[in-house]
Amino acid sequence: MANILVVDDELGIRDLLSEILNDEGHSVDLAENATQARNARLNGSYDLVLLDIWMPDTDGVSLLKEWAMAGTLTMPVIMMSGHATIDTAVEATRIGAFSFLEKPITMQKLLKAVEQGLARSTAQPPASAAAPAQTNTAPAPATTGAIANGAPAPAPVVAVLEQAPMSHQGFNLDRPLREARDGFEKAYFEFHLAREGGSMTRVAEKTGLERTHLYRKLRQLGVDLGRNKRNA
Repeated sequence: MANILVVDDELGIRDLLSEILNDEGHSVDLAENATQARNARLNGSYDLVLLDIWMPDTDGVSLLKEWAMAGTLTMPVIMMSGHATIDTAVEATRIGAFSFLEKPITMQKLLKAVEQGLARSTAQPPASAAAPAQTNTAPAPATTGAIANGAPAPAPVVAVLEQAPMSHQGFNLDRPLREARDGFEKAYFEFHLAREGGSMTRVAEKTGLERTHLYRKLRQLGVDLGRNKRNA
């Protein structure tokens, strides 16, 4: 689990990135402009920042430069843009950006970039030492009090197994085809949600559905998305 700051002036992109990263177990803060990003960085420590280049008040490259000059660029920063030139990307990298993502951002590219950025973050002594100590304290009450690093891992596995559906599903076939099919699909998705701990990212990959289509399908079937996340 990592502390990640997402800075983007588009609400849809902030919400999408937040959902994906939350599903991966990360703690996500959101900022819609450079002013909010400055305040968030002043008041908190982050393992990674996703920073949009084009914003209405101050562009992302200028904000990156501010952090570098102030000595607060202690975390990997991944720049994002749908209209940036190669020169802009090169300049951001020269200032200290870790990498660059071109919009529209695919889930696979996002997760890979975040994974690589966090791997670099853990290699930095000052930033990485503080982050695990903060993030490991949050899950502790939900488990049975295990404190040591790695110890809480068995508890979520047990919780998922306890909530998982039975391997044998009984279906009432004496009903219209559409209703019987919906019943099967609902059980199918609930099974995978329980097995993946409520992670929409992993369920999307497992079932072969695009994430937005998966959300629509689950709402249509009346699947309780919150239950698996609460039990994860």
